[in-house]
Amino acid sequence: MTEKTQLFQFAGERPAEKTEAEKKKKWYQDRPVAAELFLSLLVLGCLFCGQIMTKDPSYMDLKNCSVMPCREFLFGTDTMGRDIFSMIWYGGRISLAIGLLSTLISTVIAVLFGAVSGCAPAWLDALLMRLTEIFLSVPNLLLVIFLLAAAGKSNVITISAVIGMTSWTSIAKVVRTEVRQIRNSEYVIASRCMGGSFFYILWHHLAPNFFSSIMFMVVMNIRSAIAAESTLSFMGIGLPLEVISWGSMLSLSEKALMTKAWWIILIPGVFLIVTLLSFTSIGNYLRKQANRKQRNL
Repeated sequence: MTEKTQLFQFAGERPAEKTEAEKKKKWYQDRPVAAELFLSLLVLGCLFCGQIMTKDPSYMDLKNCSVMPCREFLFGTDTMGRDIFSMIWYGGRISLAIGLLSTLISTVIAVLFGAVSGCAPAWLDALLMRLTEIFLSVPNLLLVIFLLAAAGKSNVITISAVIGMTSWTSIAKVVRTEVRQIRNSEYVIASRCMGGSFFYILWHHLAPNFFSSIMFMVVMNIRSAIAAESTLSFMGIGLPLEVISWGSMLSLSEKALMTKAWWIILIPGVFLIVTLLSFTSIGNYLRKQANRKQRNL
């Protein structure tokens, strides 16, 4: 290194010394490590549930109805004699699948709707936003019940589609706000002048700018979809009993309370609550990261 370079770095380009707090800060600080670890183990258990299930989750062993947790039945059995330990992992696969599929549907609708509204003229933007506010004014659960009744028989696909089509409004408003801020940027105008299509501009120029802003809302939508499915099944209008999910397992709570079989309610309820809390923790962490990034910009 030459003397001139040393003087230049000393004058203005020398990096600032890290504070003592930054030096001591570990990679896992401020991160929801427990939530990430739990969800990782849960996803792995649901994906490979065939290797860890002790019994067939759909088999009704009428000789062992409402058996307390023991060595043979680790989490006990329900009122129909099904092994709760196997049902937890198999049902978790269904609940997570509904959460992910419905969130994918709602995110696609929100991004397209918000981007069109953000790029549209003022009169069309106002019309689309009024439509969004109408959706927001209707209670979400009431709208889901109405659409399920119109769809007929409930299954994983119909429930995912209905939840996805009713949970896109909040993300769409954020996307619309972000798009309106960057739609007149030089690189967007240049891409438009060079013949770039709407979807090309959306994918290459608009989405990278608002993706971090909606990421935490996407995670929270997964949580909300799992909770919505559980609520619908608990009310008896969701998945049928033969389709095992955490919600359909909780639908047996009335019979469990009558027979004092606490494990039928407690164990699926604990898995559901901890899963929702884990998604909430990760969503809050992503929101803080997005806010910190915007402040730095």
